[in-house]
Order: sequence, then structure tokens, then C-alpha cells
Amino acid sequence: MRNSIGDYIREQREQARISVRQLAQAAGVSNPYLSQIERGLRKPSADILQQIAKGLRISAEALYVQAGILEDRPADSGVRSALLADSELSERQKQVLLEIYESFRRENAAAAEAAAAQAAAAAQVADAEAADAEAADAEAAEDARASRTAWSAATADPQQDDSPGHAAGPSDPAADISGPNNAPR
Repeated sequence: MRNSIGDYIREQREQARISVRQLAQAAGVSNPYLSQIERGLRKPSADILQQIAKGLRISAEALYVQAGILEDRPADSGVRSALLADSELSERQKQVLLEIYESFRRENAAAAEAAAAQAAAAAQVADAEAADAEAADAEAAEDARASRTAWSAATADPQQDDSPGHAAGPSDPAADISGPNNAPR
């Protein structure tokens, strides 16, 4: 069981099979300074921990949690916590699994965003089609009114035409069938 961040860094460095010198160079710190951190004589800052994490190719968050700078996120789904707490996995394995997990989460978020955008676009198309249909209905109604008006004008009783050959209309006395001889019996 490790007692300090130094023990944790040493353990991770040994699992990665790199020397203190190699890690110090990769992290951009001096050999003696890194050695003092591993022995618990110095407490590294968050910036130094980030550089060490980069040199170890592990999550800086994992070092922050080990150093007590950062607590495990309570809003975590449990996956991150479980991976970070699993002592049978190396830090590299944890980091790879976390990266894969996060890439799936980003992919799903992007897919959900794309689906939402697609739904919004479909709604816009549906709104446009509804507006077009409404406009077409209004145009058809106007055409129908115009047709009724034209039909009414064409079938209306024209003024009497007195030209020869014109059939007797209702005002023609010969056409009046209500005379005394034609009374109903």
C-alpha cells in the first residue's frame, strides 16, 4: 500500500519500465528533484504533477487524486472511479481504457447532437412543406372563387334578347300558361 504521491509515481515509473533519469527528462524536471518527490521529501505542484503524468503517459487526474489535490468526481458514472481504483490494471492500461471510454462518450454525444440537428432540419422541412401546402390551398381556394364567379357570370340571365328566333321568355304573354283555359282543375 502506498503512503504518498511519491510512492505512487515510483510504482507507475517502474511499471512503465523507465528510469528516474528518463522520467525526469520527459517531465522536464531535474533528476534530484524527481528523486526527492519519489522519496516523499518534496511535494510537487499541480503543474509538476501534470508534467510527470505526461512523462509517464498516464492521466494527470490520477496523480491529482493520489496527491489529494483533486477528489474523485462524485458526478462520475462509476466507470472512471472503478478504472482508477482497480489495482490489477497498470496506469497505462487505465489511461487507455479511460481514453476509449471518453471517446465512446464523445461519439455518443456527437451522434445525439447530429440526431437533434437532423430532427430540427426535418422539422424545418415539415414546416416549409406545411407552409407550401397552406399557400397551395389558399391559391386553390382563390381559383375556386374565381371559377364560381366566372361560372355565375356565364350562367346568369342575360337581359332579354328581342332578336328574331329568340325563344319566348317568361315575360312573353304567349308563354304564360296560367290563363283561364289552363287553370288547374
